[in-house]
Amino acid sequence: MKLSVELSYYPLQQQDHIAAILKVIEKINSFEGLQVNTFPTATIVVGDYGEVMAMLNTLVAWTYEQFGRSIFVAKFIPDYVAN
Repeated sequence: MKLSVELSYYPLQQQDHIAAILKVIEKINSFEGLQVNTFPTATIVVGDYGEVMAMLNTLVAWTYEQFGRSIFVAKFIPDYVAN
C-alpha cells in the first residue's frame, strides 16, 4: 500500500528555527525510495507504507537527538498519490 504524509515540523528550543527546519528537510530527502515534495508550510512524503513509517520512526528520534523536543504535525492519506 502507498502512503502519503503531509508533514510540518516546529522546533521548540532553537534560536535559528529556519536552519533546524532545513536540516530536517535535508534528512527527509536522504531516505531513498521516497517521493518528497517540499512547500513553504509542509513537506509531502509518498512511498510504500513500511518505508514511510520507518522514515518517520528514524526522523523523530533523529530530531530529538539533534534539537530536543519538537512538534510534528502530520496528515496520513493511505492509497493516495497526487497527480
